[in-house]
Amino acid sequence: MDEAAWLAAWGRGDRAAGEALVVRHYDGIVRFFRNKAGTHADDLVQRTFLTCAEQASRFRGEGSVRGFLFGIARNVLYEHIRGQVRDRRIEPDFAASAIVDLSPGVATIAARRADQRVLLAALQHIPVELQVLLELYYWENLSMEELGQILDIPPGTVKSRLFRARSLLRDATAKVPASAAETQSARVLLDAWAARMAEEAGDAGDAT
Repeated sequence: MDEAAWLAAWGRGDRAAGEALVVRHYDGIVRFFRNKAGTHADDLVQRTFLTCAEQASRFRGEGSVRGFLFGIARNVLYEHIRGQVRDRRIEPDFAASAIVDLSPGVATIAARRADQRVLLAALQHIPVELQVLLELYYWENLSMEELGQILDIPPGTVKSRLFRARSLLRDATAKVPASAAETQSARVLLDAWAARMAEEAGDAGDAT
């Protein structure tokens, strides 16, 4: 069965189909929460897959199952953050506030490479919505169409937000405590990200 069939079967109670989807997407969903939810990540991963099973009937084949699942993960994350800040009577603005502002104390996940460590820390200092966008595009290789599905915006708007997100990330990278070599290494990785996006934009232009 393809993923849409698996999802439909899971919604009807087919545990084997659900397990197949979980196995396929588990690592990606874990990565999604690790740099944003700290010690709550495991609970939010479970909540995401449970919600996916409960809402399976809402998927109508418009977009990908992966986009549907990460859309749920995004909603679960935002609801978690709202619960954390509710006592402070602050309504989170995910388009303007960063994880370090909304969830103080969230630790950056460990990274083997210095450039990745710097970028992981910097990602926590840009607006959450843009952090989500960058991570899903560069780490999970979601397409512009899938990102538009998750954020409910046109692919062209996704592209402009990616440019803005990467610019903010470059500025945030310069403020992360690091050696000159680590900062330069992170900039090289950012340049590689920019080159990938430029290449894909060129491919799209050739296709038209």
